[in-house]
Formats: sequence, C-alpha cells, structure tokens
Amino acid sequence: MEQAQEIIKGIQSGLLQWCDWKPDSRVLYCGDKEDALAEMLKGRTGELVCVSCETLCEEGWQNAHSETFDYVVSVEVLERQPDPGQILVFFRKLLKADGKLFLGMNNRLGLRYFCGDRDPYTERNFDGVEGYRRAYAKKEDIFQGRMYSQAELKEMLWEAGWDQCRFYSVLSDLENPVLIYAEDYLPNEDLSGRLFPTYHYPNSVFLEEECLYRDLIANGMFHQMANAYLIECSKDGSFLDVSHVTGSLERGRERAVFTVIHKSGLVEKRAAYPEGKARLEKMAEYRDDLAAHGIPVVDAKIENGVYTMPYIEAETGHAYLKRLLLKDIDMFLEKFDQFRDLILQSSELVKEDSGDGEGAILRKGYIDMVPLNSFYLNNTFVFYDQEFCEENYPANAIIVRMIATLYAGSPELLKKLPMERLFERYHLTDKLEYFRKMEWDFLADLRKEKELRKYHESCRANREVIHSNRQRMNYSQEDYERLFLDIFRNADTRKLILFGSGTFTKKFLALYGQDYPVYAVIDNSSEKWGQKLDGMEIQPPYILQQMQPGEYKVLICIKNYLSVMKQLDEMGVSEYSIFDSHRDYPRKRRPIANADVEKKKYHVGYIAGVFDLFHIGHLNMFKRAKEQCDYLIVGIVTDEGVRKYKGVEPFIPYEERVEMVRSCRYVDEVAEIPLDFGGTRDAWKLHHFDCQFSGSDYSNHPSWLMEKEFLEKHGAEMEFFPYTQSTSSTKLKALIEKKLV
Repeated sequence: MEQAQEIIKGIQSGLLQWCDWKPDSRVLYCGDKEDALAEMLKGRTGELVCVSCETLCEEGWQNAHSETFDYVVSVEVLERQPDPGQILVFFRKLLKADGKLFLGMNNRLGLRYFCGDRDPYTERNFDGVEGYRRAYAKKEDIFQGRMYSQAELKEMLWEAGWDQCRFYSVLSDLENPVLIYAEDYLPNEDLSGRLFPTYHYPNSVFLEEECLYRDLIANGMFHQMANAYLIECSKDGSFLDVSHVTGSLERGRERAVFTVIHKSGLVEKRAAYPEGKARLEKMAEYRDDLAAHGIPVVDAKIENGVYTMPYIEAETGHAYLKRLLLKDIDMFLEKFDQFRDLILQSSELVKEDSGDGEGAILRKGYIDMVPLNSFYLNNTFVFYDQEFCEENYPANAIIVRMIATLYAGSPELLKKLPMERLFERYHLTDKLEYFRKMEWDFLADLRKEKELRKYHESCRANREVIHSNRQRMNYSQEDYERLFLDIFRNADTRKLILFGSGTFTKKFLALYGQDYPVYAVIDNSSEKWGQKLDGMEIQPPYILQQMQPGEYKVLICIKNYLSVMKQLDEMGVSEYSIFDSHRDYPRKRRPIANADVEKKKYHVGYIAGVFDLFHIGHLNMFKRAKEQCDYLIVGIVTDEGVRKYKGVEPFIPYEERVEMVRSCRYVDEVAEIPLDFGGTRDAWKLHHFDCQFSGSDYSNHPSWLMEKEFLEKHGAEMEFFPYTQSTSSTKLKALIEKKLV
C-alpha cells in the first residue's frame, strides 16, 4: 500500500516535474504543503512557500511578499473561488519581473464530460458542458466550485493583466498527467493505444474516450476539448522551449521517464528519479547493439545524464501500417513481414525455429520492437525508445506483441483482416496463450498493475460498464427491462436457446447453466455447426423456424448483439433477451429460514476451496460458518482448476470431493467453481451471498483485502476464521509424499 501511494504521488507530481526549475528559485505554491506537487517543488527549488487562498487574499500578506517569487504554482485552486480573477491579479503582484505563473485548470468542455463523467463540483452529468445554467440557480445551492472553457480562461487571464500566456493540453487529467501538448502542437500517433483515461466517476461513462481523439485532431478540436490545461503565464513574454511531454511515472522510481520534445527540434529522455539514470545508459547500449545488427535506429547519445535524439518529421510505423492495412492488404502483409524480419535480425539466435511452436530464441529480445516505437522512413522501419531487453527471449513473443499493439483500440482493422490470420501466418497459434501471457505479465509489471489495481479501479472505466451504460441509452425503460434485466422471464416454462458460442455463452453456462438448463446452442457461423459446447451440439439458427412460437426463449450471448436482434426480428422471433456478461443476475430463490428459528447474522454464506484430503480444519470452518448463516454454499474447485491455478494434481478427484463436502450436515449446497470465473466477484454475482468465509491465512493478503472491499461496496462481508494450525492439506500431502503416513 505504501508503494502504491508513493507511485500515485509521483504520477500527480508529473504535471510539472519535467520543468527545468531554477535551483535557487523562490516558489509560491497555492495549496497544501502535503500535496504531491508541493513535495516535488520542495526538492527541486531553493525555497517553497505554501499558502492558502484565504491567506493570499490578506492585503498585509501580499504587501509583505510583493514581487518576491520566481514562480507561482496553482492547480485546481481558482475553480473553488467565487472570484478567480481577483486571485490572478494577486498572483501577478507577487511575481518578480521575470517570474512565471503555472496554472492547472480543468476544462468544462473536456472530452471526458461528453463521455459521461460527472462534474467534480456538482457531481452531476453535463453541468459544466451546459455552462452551469442548471447549477447554483437557487439560493439554497451552495457554491463548491466550477470549471471553465479555454475561451473563458483566456478572457479571465486577459482581464487580470496576463496578456502573455501559453496553453498546454493535459491528458488524461491534472491528477494523471500522462500526455502534455503545447497549443501549437498536435499528436502524431494514435492515442487509442497510448492513453488510459481516468475519471471522477468511472461508473457513469458510456463512451471509449481514447478512441475519439483521432477524429478530434482531424477536425481541429483537440485542444479545445482537452480534459485539462497547464497554463504558463509570463510577465516578460518568455516561455518554455517545450512542445510535448510524455510521462511514465506509474512505472516506479527505477523505470519512470519523461520524454520531452523541444520546439528547437531536440528530443530528450530524462529519468524522473536518480534511480532511473542507469536505465538511460542501458538504452544507449541497446541502441548501439541494434545498430550493430543492421537494425535502423534513430541517432541518439547521452549528454549530462540525459538521452537525446533529433525530432523526426515522419509517420510512425504504427500509423503507417494501420493506414496500409485499410488500403491494401497485400502490401500491408509485405511490410508486416519486413517488420517481423527486423525482429528476427535484431540479435543472434540461441535456438533456431524447429517447428515446435516456440519459434526462434533470441540471445537478446527487445520487447518494445513494436510499430508504436518506430518511424517509417525510406521504405523501412526506424526504431527508437528501446528500453527493455531480456536474455534468451522467444522472437514469437515479440511478434505477438507486434500484432497486439497494432490492433489495440482499432476494431476497424479486425473487420479488414482478423488477427487470427496473422497468428496463423507466423505460426503462433500452438503457443499463442503462452506468448500472450508473456506480454500481459511484462505490461502488468511495467505499469505496476498489481500495486495500482485499487487506484485504477477507482478512476478507470471498465469496458463492460461502458457497454452496459451505452445499452441503457438506446431503449425505453420497458424495452430495457425486457431485453437486459428480466432475461429469465419464461426461461423456466420454455426451452432456453443460447444464440452464440463464444466467451459470453461459456460464461453463461458456467454461472447460470445449473439453474436454467439450456435446450440448444445456435450460431451463425457454419464452421461451428456440429461442434460440441458443454456437451451440446452447436446448431444453425434456422432450427427456430422448426419450433412453435411460445415454445422457446432465445438468450443472445454475443457482445455485438444488434445484428442478431435484427436477424431474429426478421425471422419473426419476439421472445428474446440479451445476456450482459458484466451484469449480475439473481439465481433461483433459496429456501428461507423458518421464522421460528432464531435469526442468524447472515442469510446466505459462501466458502470456496479445493477441499482435497478433507480434514478437521475444513469441518471446523463449515461448522463456524453455518453457525452464522441460514444457508451455506460451498464452492469447490474442479480438477482442471487445481491444475491450472495451483499447478498440482489433486489427490482426491473432484466428484469425490463434492460428495464428501455435500455429506457434511453443515453444508446446504455444493457448487462447482467455474474454471475461468471463479473469483470472489464472479461468485458474488452468481450466489448473491451475504458473507464469504475464509481462513485467516489470507486475512492480510492484499488481493483478498481488495475483494473484501468489493463485497462491502455491494452490501456483503468477508470474515476470516482462525487457521487450524495442527492440520492442513499441505501438511498431509507433505507427510504422504514422505511416506510417513
């Protein structure tokens, strides 16, 4: 938790950490001395004075500090002031003749608010977009703050005497400043694969913000709809020589880097912390190694601890390949082969491709040799920013990354050429999951996903939530309830038919198949007809025409369900609903405790486990749980689940473990834990229990504590029982293996 807080503070300080602060400067920070920016400024400048707006407005304080500061920094402060213009006048009075003011301001016309994020001050949708005409209209409305548009900010600054200002657009926002663009500079890359938007209220978002910036750029609306601005105000008319900044503060102190593009044409990569300077030296070493192997690379060198290279006026390899794919598939494949060949050329081979699916093994695997980190120049790809290298690395893992990064956030590419075609072309299918896992593990470690998981959940929108929110907007309340909420209506009295045979269908069968028996699975793909799914043969949709209306109920289990809805309408099928894999649906009602029996703390309780070599510790847990709940459900991991997640073979087969647990008088129901949907969150969506019970050996585990928070958020609880020290499955297995019992 402490590491996560340190990283989060680092991310927040990234708004201004990249600036070249005068080491002996005097800085006024309008805010709390504990803020991330204040702590950063304290270590980078000569003297830091922190002040509140209330103190700043005192005439005596202003007179005592008139024209004494080199910098004034204020972030999201003016938005909370009834008269921000007056504060801007005070700021000007406090600065030296060559001083600068840095303002961080939210944009009320920021794209995030059109995507469904709520206003941070009124906590309602679209108040800022409407110019607050519905907010603060009544006497009882208490002013808490408001945001301003770019035009309003420029006018406000002008009226306060600031006629020399430069705006920088900040993405994702002021607390997560990953990308910063000067007002006269536009992105030359597809942000859909670079940006992870953050929100005040992620659960209300209904559009994928990162996919909209390309059109904003093309239509000249990028800066006007930036989520926030960093505004550089100068008394003498001088400004920073900076066009663009990219920060990677989420990577931690050893890997955090700023990439700064200067107006002069110089590009710098700076370590955000002293611990990261050795990484820049490695980058220079990697560049030289790639060049020695004949790989085109951008010229670069280390100067005063900074990695420098020239600004390249060229299309990125990523943008070039995407454009080519949409225009000419044959030419695209030729160029993609060329890119793949450069990966194979980048290092000596430790092992040749023997046709075993693993492919060639590179002595040095440059994991970031992907189109995003290249330019297309003089009929070839020129690489830059190669920060990561692993010894004895599969070339196929890098090729899989090459494909995945190209397609990220671009569904139009999938329609033109499915990724599977490329996986087959480069013989990646046999070990595809293995290579994909290598990529996911690399990115998760790089981005500190595990450490920042709780933070990301609080500010990033879940794609499934976005999808659900979008659904709700397209239908009347009655139609929405029929299609998406009351999906089990008539499912008990009619034959239930699932339309689709992919991930959604598998999830439905895993979570709800035991409550609602499925009569048939149908799919439009003729290639799947005759194949088996959960023991059922996949059939064509025309079997519906052989059945009588009122005989069946169709449940659409496909993400892009609109075309199937239209198909069913044209077939005259009216009784259908859509399964939303993100939504939790109630299972069939459980027996209610007898009113004469003493009411227990919980109604439904849940325990999950393997329960291999059933012993007294398991029995004690069941007994203690049943003492606290009316109805106890025990979820049991299948044999396949034990192999996949624990990497061992169970001593007792699943069917026998089920019978042993079911025979326990404290257990009311035994449920199979679905292979890929077995976590606490899926279990809660399936069983809607009031409490999950677990052994105390997990009580301080970060992952379990996060699941505990999830349950509490949804009105349930998690209780930890003392671990039985004398007996455990692990100890029993150890004794068996040692042949002591």
